[in-house]
Amino acid sequence: MTGFRFGTLLFLAALLLPAQQLRELEKRVTEFTLANGMHFILLERHQVPVISFHTLVSVGSAQDPAGQTGLAHLLGRLAFEGTETIGTRNWVAEKKAWDDVEEAYDRLAAERAKGSRASQAQIASLEVDVRREIGLAQSLADAGEFERVIRQNGGVDLNSRTTPDATETSYGLPSNRVELWFLMESQRLAHPVFREFYRERAALMAENQNNPASKSPAQLQQALLATAFAAHPYRNPGLGWPSDIVNLRRPDAKAFFGTYYVPGNIVMGIVGDVDPANARRLAERYFGAIPAKPLPPPVHTEEPPQPGPKAVTVWGNGQPLLLVGYKRPSQTDPADLAFDVIQTILSEGRTGWLYKELVEEKRIAQAAESTATFPAGRYGNLFVFTVVPAKDHTLEENQKALEDLLARLATKPVDAETLTRVKNMLRGRALRLLGSNQQLAALLPAYYAGYGDWRKLFTATTGFDHLTGEDLQAVAARYFAPAYRTVAYYADESQLPAPSGQRSPR
Repeated sequence: MTGFRFGTLLFLAALLLPAQQLRELEKRVTEFTLANGMHFILLERHQVPVISFHTLVSVGSAQDPAGQTGLAHLLGRLAFEGTETIGTRNWVAEKKAWDDVEEAYDRLAAERAKGSRASQAQIASLEVDVRREIGLAQSLADAGEFERVIRQNGGVDLNSRTTPDATETSYGLPSNRVELWFLMESQRLAHPVFREFYRERAALMAENQNNPASKSPAQLQQALLATAFAAHPYRNPGLGWPSDIVNLRRPDAKAFFGTYYVPGNIVMGIVGDVDPANARRLAERYFGAIPAKPLPPPVHTEEPPQPGPKAVTVWGNGQPLLLVGYKRPSQTDPADLAFDVIQTILSEGRTGWLYKELVEEKRIAQAAESTATFPAGRYGNLFVFTVVPAKDHTLEENQKALEDLLARLATKPVDAETLTRVKNMLRGRALRLLGSNQQLAALLPAYYAGYGDWRKLFTATTGFDHLTGEDLQAVAARYFAPAYRTVAYYADESQLPAPSGQRSPR
């Protein structure tokens, strides 16, 4: 997910739950859409007087404008930074101060735009002006007030995350504070001010520059994406390219927010001790005044067919690492569920085929796992294998062992005993997942946004029950093929396989 896939949990959430439990859950769901297009999904669970709230906006790094990568992620970081009335000491003065910041930035940008004719002394002076104006504007803010109000009223688990497909925010409150959420969330969406934009931008730049020793997995993941995808925005880093981030401006954030954070692009999940009639009344009162706007444009760029296997190398002195990605269709494709089952067969702990074969039996790897969907699932993406070679064993022999395993998966059906064990495993995982108000508050909007109907959360079992070993074999044979493969190596030069080491999985 920005990491590996949260969506795998989404699709597996209801697998093989007893039908009666599914029906009972579904009966307790209420949904409604406001006149402006904002959609609400509520699930009543009155055992404990708490409510989990989840806001999903269908915008992520895949929607970052060209030259402005990192913008969606930055907006996610600003989710709880306040409004025109919350988090300010004097909004009139603060607004004027932020206008002064942008005027100073405009002067700096104009001088830089002169290129070779620009005065470096003038640029340095204008940079001092920008920093001074930002400091003045920030001195008029009451940093942290938005979160403080929530926590002082019993709020817990405040979280904001941005994936390539969505930006999500969530927290829980006692049920007697339900109106506070409607007030705070509506104000956040109706009157954002982005007062911490430049501070968060600087923090993001620092994150990109610091801790080089911990970067190898992230570096290799990004190299894999940038190599595998020639055109689609999944190739861009979720955090943004550094040269884009440093040039992002607060007006860019306002324009992006105005385009994508529109009512029809937002789904709310509310799960717990909630009264649907009261929730609808509060939704009309607090969110109904937000004006309707056109839905944002879809992503038009399509990934062209891959002409053949690809490879990329990142040199470094850290632990050698192998990533192998295979192109696969989006989460709405009929094969999606099969990919999730294959991932579980291959990577479920010590019983997973990858661990048993590469780590336990051959002892050529320290760790081996797979991820069914990377970096996200709304569009065609990658099924990724991650292998850490054992000491004195090479990337090349691990790649060969992986390809041999995939060849067997593609030429022989998964046995019935393994398939039954995996289904039982997924049943237990689903029961645990759906026992959580917080997880359900996230799952319901995710299914609505990703599949067009939250009910798919409760009907996913049908397709899963009918999957056979032959079905899994067919998917493996079709998609774990050389033409769909991209390999990424991390190692020093002496540890890298020769070009002839590029093999076909079958």
